[in-house]
Amino acid sequence: MCQAERMPTFEPFRGMRYNLDSVRLDQVIAPPYDVIGSAERSTLAHRHPANSVAVELPEPDISAGVDRYQVAATVLDRWISEGVLVTEPRPAFYPYKMTSSDGRSTTGVIGALGVGPDDGVLPHEETLPKARTDRLDLLRATSTNSSPIWGLSLATGLTEILDTRAAPVGDALDDDGVRHQIWVTDAPDAIGALRRKIEGAALVVADGHHRYQTARTYREEMRSANGGRPGDYDLVMAYVVELVEDQVTVGPIHRTVDGLDPSVDVVTAFSRWFDVVRAGPAERRVVGALGESGSLALVTPDGAWLLAPRTEAIEAAGNDLDSAVVGLVLAELPEHSVSYRHSWQEAVSDVEDGTAQAAVLLRPVGVKRIAEWAADAKRMPPKTSYFSPKPRTGMVFRRLSD
Repeated sequence: MCQAERMPTFEPFRGMRYNLDSVRLDQVIAPPYDVIGSAERSTLAHRHPANSVAVELPEPDISAGVDRYQVAATVLDRWISEGVLVTEPRPAFYPYKMTSSDGRSTTGVIGALGVGPDDGVLPHEETLPKARTDRLDLLRATSTNSSPIWGLSLATGLTEILDTRAAPVGDALDDDGVRHQIWVTDAPDAIGALRRKIEGAALVVADGHHRYQTARTYREEMRSANGGRPGDYDLVMAYVVELVEDQVTVGPIHRTVDGLDPSVDVVTAFSRWFDVVRAGPAERRVVGALGESGSLALVTPDGAWLLAPRTEAIEAAGNDLDSAVVGLVLAELPEHSVSYRHSWQEAVSDVEDGTAQAAVLLRPVGVKRIAEWAADAKRMPPKTSYFSPKPRTGMVFRRLSD
């Protein structure tokens, strides 16, 4: 493996958790900020005054002239002073299990992952240009990691050494029917075993690339201000899961296209790089069959087409990933906008209601393929894979000391 000499740093920390004598966990957890829409944010904020969305995705206090980041800092300080949040007495790791309604589960561990230049953490995907100042400003104001990034470990046997036999210290059902359970591991022997396991193999950032980069930027700022002195800012809260089929659920991220001049024939544009075969009219019976079967397909108001990348397309893209080959077509289209959808139903609905002129349904990338790319220290194209379910904000917070 490339960079085999560079391994991750993974440390326990004194987490802050909700005082469950005063709040119900299912009332205060929230999804990570980047999957929360405005309507869901409002629902979460009204669910409980201490819902973690107030810190994860704060809103400004316009009447008081206070920006959203200072609002988050004030709210967090108040929760701590009022005992809504309590701090662990000693550093710990936090085994964390997510169980979907179909019984499939993901079990990993939350700890503090090193973000230094020599910490051996590999990105899974390239990232699209995106302002990082939002998460950076929030981190500067609160000195707190409110939600974990998601790391995939190439360490074999990690799942087996996570002890989840005792009753969890937190147990909640989210709005999608996923059960979230968390434990505290603070025994020195158990901490040592987990550190040796995770620090002995490569680790790939699966979800939270921008938060990881924000943590690196913050580290550089703090190191510069403190004469290079190490501190809590050298690490970021991370949920680490073993990269194996039975622990990781990976879905595709579909594309929808809008803003094209009406004269542009999207089917012809795809025909340059794909063999295009008409599957039928754009009816739910047809597109549903394509979506459920995980087909690579194009959907427009005029119909649905199966797409088969040509050899020259794969050569031009540099690999055979759907995201890369579809990217060839999108790069050649005249002015347009692209949106990303996590389910084929959402993508097709955009076409049906006129929000999009076309939808491109992609196929999922398998865990084996992700592991192969990770072993070669290669990044997949942006928006190649969607990991689910998402760890919830509010299961544990990580406060950074000054």
